[in-house]
Amino acid sequence: MTAPVLTVDQVVDRMTEISAELPAADGVAVFNAMYLTVTRLVRDRLAVAYFDDPSTMAELDAVFAARYLAAVDDDRAGRRPAACWRPLFELRAAPNVHPLQFALAGMNAHIENDLPLAVLDTCRTTGHRPEQLHADYLRINTLLAEVEAQVRATLLPLPAGDPLLHVLGVWSIDQARDAAWASVLALWELHRLPPAYRLVADALSGSVGMVGRALLTPLSPN
Repeated sequence: MTAPVLTVDQVVDRMTEISAELPAADGVAVFNAMYLTVTRLVRDRLAVAYFDDPSTMAELDAVFAARYLAAVDDDRAGRRPAACWRPLFELRAAPNVHPLQFALAGMNAHIENDLPLAVLDTCRTTGHRPEQLHADYLRINTLLAEVEAQVRATLLPLPAGDPLLHVLGVWSIDQARDAAWASVLALWELHRLPPAYRLVADALSGSVGMVGRALLTPLSPN
């Protein structure tokens, strides 16, 4: 099930409500706080000519957020979220999982699966081709990287040899962004072949979910 597309301000309000409802230690709350920071940055940049096409980026930001909010709504209603989101929602209270693992597992699902699908949805509704969004896509990636770096700095450093460093090495934001754009281009070529598109999109969600589960490997307390 897909959540209705909201305005960017409404997305901020919705995420703020989610933050108020969940305990801080909840894995979904950890990711939500990070994503709320990103969305506020995007909202601020929309007002200062940061993007070449701010109206299209506002559309993309809202469509992008709708996929995460759909996962929240599915979980609340007792439905299973999309495969890419299941590890975070199923393991949100798992013991011996560091908060940074929750944050990165959410970013993994949202960047590697939801972002390319949101770009394609935005292209369909606006009549654009992916390459017309690419420059602004890179600007959104810059904001994502800024926040991810802030979160790492807040929750780390860790001593050399800490097992968490090995787990976190599974995922790189730079590689995730590159993979997301490759998925945009591949799925764009398949959009006239709906059965093939659905098969590839489903496989993408499943493979992203497997990485998310690896990121949430519980660690023995020191």
